[in-house]
Amino acid sequence: MRGEPAVACATCEACCCRLEVMLTAGDDIPAALTRQDRWGGWVMARRDDGWCAALDRGTMLCRIYERRPMICREYRAGGSDCLTQRASLSGFAG
Repeated sequence: MRGEPAVACATCEACCCRLEVMLTAGDDIPAALTRQDRWGGWVMARRDDGWCAALDRGTMLCRIYERRPMICREYRAGGSDCLTQRASLSGFAG
């Protein structure tokens, strides 16, 4: 839309880093940043406050960006889920 800033990972305040991230066989994530869920699958670990364990809270950027899970690589900045997360977690109007 006109007049609204474009949605980009660099300006989104990492809203997607509060979502559950399922890991797949091809993901190469440091073991310390993963955990097994109650169904036996592997997911990105979270801190006590709900943020992804790979998120650098000082910069709000991923500390393992080059090794991030496939689901993170495919998540579309500005897509409908992204806009929903921005609106619900950060008070953005999207």
